[in-house]
Amino acid sequence: MTTTSTSSNGRRAAVESPLRAPTRGGVPGLPGGGQAGSIENDYGTRPDGVLKTHDAGSFAFETGGYLPAVTLAYETWGELNAAGDNAVLVAHALTGDTHVASSEADPSIGWWEGLLGPGRPIDTDKWFVIAPAMVGGCYGSTGSSSVDADGVPWGSRFPFVTIRDAVHLEKRLLDALGVTALHTVIGGSMGGARALEWAVSYPDFVRGFAVFACGAASTAEQIAFGQTQVMAIRNDPHFNGGDYYTGQRPEAGLGLARRIAHVTYRTEAELQLRFGRAAQGGEDPFGGTQLAGDRPRAGRYQVESYLDHQAAKLAKRFDPNAYITMAEALMSHDVGRGRGGVEAALAGVTAAPFLAAVDTDRLYFPEQSQQIADLIPGDHQVHTITSHIGHDGFLTSAEQLGDAMRGRLSL
Repeated sequence: MTTTSTSSNGRRAAVESPLRAPTRGGVPGLPGGGQAGSIENDYGTRPDGVLKTHDAGSFAFETGGYLPAVTLAYETWGELNAAGDNAVLVAHALTGDTHVASSEADPSIGWWEGLLGPGRPIDTDKWFVIAPAMVGGCYGSTGSSSVDADGVPWGSRFPFVTIRDAVHLEKRLLDALGVTALHTVIGGSMGGARALEWAVSYPDFVRGFAVFACGAASTAEQIAFGQTQVMAIRNDPHFNGGDYYTGQRPEAGLGLARRIAHVTYRTEAELQLRFGRAAQGGEDPFGGTQLAGDRPRAGRYQVESYLDHQAAKLAKRFDPNAYITMAEALMSHDVGRGRGGVEAALAGVTAAPFLAAVDTDRLYFPEQSQQIADLIPGDHQVHTITSHIGHDGFLTSAEQLGDAMRGRLSL
């Protein structure tokens, strides 16, 4: 039977113990991937918007790693038609999960609520939507905190994961579900990298794809941002080479990684407008000593408090090893690797594209979306999300492009 669980405490759950990676809703028996569940092809009774798992079998990773068993967690909405070709795959971003939208079974708000649901741009009365959790993460699919046959977390032994690895495993899931073609695969940021990789890896399977706020390959600057985040975690004194599951988690390093990332997700103008140089509450950024203690001074600026809040939120719901795995996977993103370069890889794309950029994005510049448009055969437009907040606009304002996406991809 398919494993299901209804969220009892919101969309994301806090870490329950050092041996359990955070999973949405505290799903029993799924520590960082948990036990595999078979797939029951009874779409009429499959609950919308609740976590399920699939045993994807053993897998040899692109860089040489191997796992004897891989579990993929996923959620679905809608029903697969008899032909198996009304499927839409939604790919999450770096620290995202499977819960794209709410449902009657799980009313907690999803991270792309404005795009998915009955009557919305991705209409679940029409389409069978699948949202898998990427391998290596900590929302139900196998990751570093998952245990081996002896009950020991994989930790430092977990393989290097690429975007291409994730797509090949997701193809196994779709095959098991009875999907014969993807009408559309859609994602933003790291999800956009997966969507583009789908279109290049499986041109005969993918009919359309939508890439929000992502380029064809990670740039030197994007890799530099990613490397600083990875090193923040690795340099935490509790990291222990990735084998920290029986001790204290490297939460300080994870929090620093989140602070670095979050600055790239927003804009200078937004931070200045919201916070300026104001102090946080009654705190005094000029008080106390500058060098002693865990916090170098007695008070914070408001923007510091904001980043502290973002760091604390992530530390409650995400595994530090999973963050490294996801960040390294995104740094590895290059659809041209082993295919003669980006230009040659994109020249073979046959699926209909929908390309979108955020006008204020300082992590994935709009011209990187334009490069994809220029290299895919045909004349293609890059659609613009207007947002003052930067990269995160692909999450907060994607509904701006709902009608355009529906028209371009026949959704």
